[in-house]
Amino acid sequence: MSKQRNWFTKIYDDSQIDIPPTVATALSKEYLESIPDFDDNFTIDMLVQKILKDDRQYDLSKIISAYEFAEKAHRGQKRSSGQDYIIHPLAVAMTVLELGMDTDTICASLLHDVVEDTPATLSDLQKRFGQDVASLVDGVTKLSKISAQTKEQQQAENIRKILLAMSQDIRVMIIKLADRLHNVRTLKCRPYEKQIATAAETMNIYAPIAHRLGIRAIKEELEDLSFRYLDPYAYTEIERAMEGKKEEREAFIKKIIKRIKESLKELDLVEPPQISGRVKSVYSIYKKCFLENKSIDEVYDKYAVRIIVAEYLECYNVVGIINGIFSPIPGRYKDYISTPKSNMYQSIHTTVLGEEGIPFEIQIRTQEMHENAEYGIAAHWKYKEGIRGKDKMEQRLAWVRKVIEAQQTSDDVEDIVRTIKTDIAPEDIVVMTPKGMTVNLPSGSTVIDFAYRIHTEIGHKTISAKVDGRIVPLDFKLQTGQICQIITTKDPTKGPNRSWMGMVRTNEARSKIRTWFKRERRDENIVEGRAELERMFRRHRINIPEGELTSFLQDDFRRHNCETLEDFYASIGYGGISLDKIIPRLKDKYQKLYGEQNELEKASIIKPKSDGRSTIILDQINNVEKKFAQCCNPLPGDEIVGFITRGHGLSVHTKKCTNYRAALQRGNLEELSRWCDIQWSETSSSKLQTSFEVVAGDRVGLVHDITEILLESRIPIVHSSSRNLKNGNALFECTVVIANTEQLKTLFEKIKKIKGIISVDRATI
Repeated sequence: MSKQRNWFTKIYDDSQIDIPPTVATALSKEYLESIPDFDDNFTIDMLVQKILKDDRQYDLSKIISAYEFAEKAHRGQKRSSGQDYIIHPLAVAMTVLELGMDTDTICASLLHDVVEDTPATLSDLQKRFGQDVASLVDGVTKLSKISAQTKEQQQAENIRKILLAMSQDIRVMIIKLADRLHNVRTLKCRPYEKQIATAAETMNIYAPIAHRLGIRAIKEELEDLSFRYLDPYAYTEIERAMEGKKEEREAFIKKIIKRIKESLKELDLVEPPQISGRVKSVYSIYKKCFLENKSIDEVYDKYAVRIIVAEYLECYNVVGIINGIFSPIPGRYKDYISTPKSNMYQSIHTTVLGEEGIPFEIQIRTQEMHENAEYGIAAHWKYKEGIRGKDKMEQRLAWVRKVIEAQQTSDDVEDIVRTIKTDIAPEDIVVMTPKGMTVNLPSGSTVIDFAYRIHTEIGHKTISAKVDGRIVPLDFKLQTGQICQIITTKDPTKGPNRSWMGMVRTNEARSKIRTWFKRERRDENIVEGRAELERMFRRHRINIPEGELTSFLQDDFRRHNCETLEDFYASIGYGGISLDKIIPRLKDKYQKLYGEQNELEKASIIKPKSDGRSTIILDQINNVEKKFAQCCNPLPGDEIVGFITRGHGLSVHTKKCTNYRAALQRGNLEELSRWCDIQWSETSSSKLQTSFEVVAGDRVGLVHDITEILLESRIPIVHSSSRNLKNGNALFECTVVIANTEQLKTLFEKIKKIKGIISVDRATI
């Protein structure tokens, strides 16, 4: 796969591709149109038959009643494919049924769009189907009337609402994932731009959530389907490579399974093991190939054999047999049974070599572990068995609460999406404390993230850390298997440093640091925030009158939950507001409100004289920002003209400047009206930078002789360089600080007297 051809990378990393965007878009559309339609002609009879075949008890009459209500409400509505809309709720209900969910979840799946897309209300649902079903539908329903001003904010608010509902009832997210799965399966029928946007959102938000909930089947299908739209080229390349070896692969896996079955006969297992083969998902192979810069042949675990046994200890007995019949690859053994992943996944993974020299992965787990790996939180459904209180599901939901808590400390609603992209990413690392406790963190986490994951106060009091017994800096990035020891201070006045905000990887740590500064340092935050806002305004040439600042920022006050200007300053100070994010919007607003006024103010400095000419004295301008153009580097003594820029003050050029001469030749009246005559004052004391070039015959000591004259003349050197020309001469380039053209002329005369000098001229761009 070529990294340059990668469409997915272009979307996420703004990388360049060697296919023009218009051509790439056309090729993508052509490929995506060739994707076969998804067979989703579901009917209520199919759902009923599936329910009847299930071992669990369902309230079939309630489910049929929910279907009839939904069918009537959606009657006449069509999907983009032209199918009756009711097909979609049926598909969602089929998926949650396959996950083993209960009656109310199936009913809510059938009804999940009626409040959003039809006149039906939550009150109607509550009367007909009870509070549980109504609450589930409410949790899945998008916010239709929110004050968010951008698509990103609207997305963040909807995700936040779903997570809040999910923290109370996980079934909300199960329905939402099933809903998203069917939407992505049928994405072919949507417009191209919608396909890309939906696929990107799925990859960034819903696939990581499915991973954290441990629902592997949904997670992998969401990733593969999204990847197909985001990078059809890479998807096709992998698909063809794997399809071309299909028969060979199937024969290889069958041979391995047969050998394992024969070898395991010597073990006295409680039940015969279930052995099956699988191929790694397309997106998983892509991550190995592209992100780790490997070829498909270098992906060791693209083939895998899964062994399911009855009891926990049998897993380790099987490992011993496997290592006896195959050659283990060093460093490729992972015990997720003793150290489960953050989503509670448990299994033993070992990569070995077969007789053919082909590497493959073997996964060993119990039936319970397998159900947990496939269905995740749905496999531990506490409503299913009537379980109450804390169980494994409570551990699974801990991250949801952390995400919500982290967002509540931020004044930026979009933080919740960034948290999902970072803290819930599939690539976790496992780091240990000196006492042997394991800590799961996102890849790229630092020792500060580790400290805050252990305990908030330990994070606040961190002063240094040891990794594997060696002192490391606080921004040290941890790796799986390392032992990290946090060293803290007992000084009660000590706390986190503001620079930590740029070091941490997890939003959990970032929110705790923000909370500390918000609580402990309000006065300091106000001062810091005011200074930061003023610096940012100066950098972007935003000059708001003091009395108008509050009204200018009023929209951002509401957006970031601030009531006063001091609250806004404080929020900037403790990191709740990122100025880098809001400054583009503020610049646009400033230009709309004050841009025309600023142009008039700048134009008003040009006072027509009695002779009809408009001339200003440059050194007497105090109320307008002025800059000296680098294209011609004007100096006192040069004949100069000014150009009134849009929003950046007055730009000073020489009358010999190529840009000025080009403007005269074009003769555009509107453009010419922005040029004005200006002149230096007779007592101008300005010292400015200018550049010059010296061409001379190449010889030893040339640069020394030129710089010696500059030093004798007490002319500061800003920059200098020299290089050989193809004709055998040498070019010396220098930028100096000089008072006027007379001083520069004197300098040139001195340089011309140096042996071998051919020419000395001012440099131009």
